[in-house]
Amino acid sequence: MPHGDPKPDPKPDPKPDRSPKQDRSRATRQRLLEAAVACLAEHGWAGSTVAVVAERAGVSRGAAQHHFPTREDLFTAAVEYVAEQRSTALRELFPDGAADRHAVVSALVDLYTGPLFRAALHLWVAASDEEQLRSRVTELEARVGRETHRIAVELLGADERRPGVRETVQGLLDMARGLGLANLLTDDTARRERVVAQWAVLMEESLG
Repeated sequence: MPHGDPKPDPKPDPKPDRSPKQDRSRATRQRLLEAAVACLAEHGWAGSTVAVVAERAGVSRGAAQHHFPTREDLFTAAVEYVAEQRSTALRELFPDGAADRHAVVSALVDLYTGPLFRAALHLWVAASDEEQLRSRVTELEARVGRETHRIAVELLGADERRPGVRETVQGLLDMARGLGLANLLTDDTARRERVVAQWAVLMEESLG
C-alpha cells in the first residue's frame, strides 16, 4: 500500500453481543444436562421426557435431540456430568489435602444427600427394567464409584497397602449411600450428624 494511503477500517463485528457458535452449543448442552438432572430428581424417570427437559432448559426439542439423540443418551450424560461436578467440588473443598477426617467424612456423605443422588436413584430403578439403559448405567456407576473411592482414599490419607483399609473406605461410602437413601423420605439431618461423627472416630482408629 503506498505511503500516505489511509488504512481501511477494520471490519466491525456483525454480532458483537453474541457468543461464538461453539460457546453457545456448549452452554445449551450444559443447560440440558442440568435440566435433565432436576427433572429426574423431581419427577422420576416416567415424568422426565426429552420434551419436558427441553422446555425446562428453554430450548427446542430438536436442539435437545441434536445434542442427545436418545433419551438414554441424555440422562446417562446428565448424571455423569453432575457426578463429575460433585467430584470437582469435593476436591476444591480441600485443595491442600484434609487433615480433619471428620470434615472429609461429612463431605463424602453430602455426595449422597443432594439432587444428584436422587436423580441417580431414579435412573437405577429405570435401568433395572430397561436392558439397553442397564448396561450404560452399570458402566457409568462403576466408573463414578471408582473415582469416588479414589478421592476418598486421597482425602482420608488412607494407605490401602494395609490389610482391611480398602474395605474400610468402601464401607464408609456404602454407609454414606445408605444415609442418602434414608434422607429421601424424611429430613435425616440430626441422626446423620451423629452417625458421621461416629464414623469419623472409626476412621481415625482404623486408618491411624
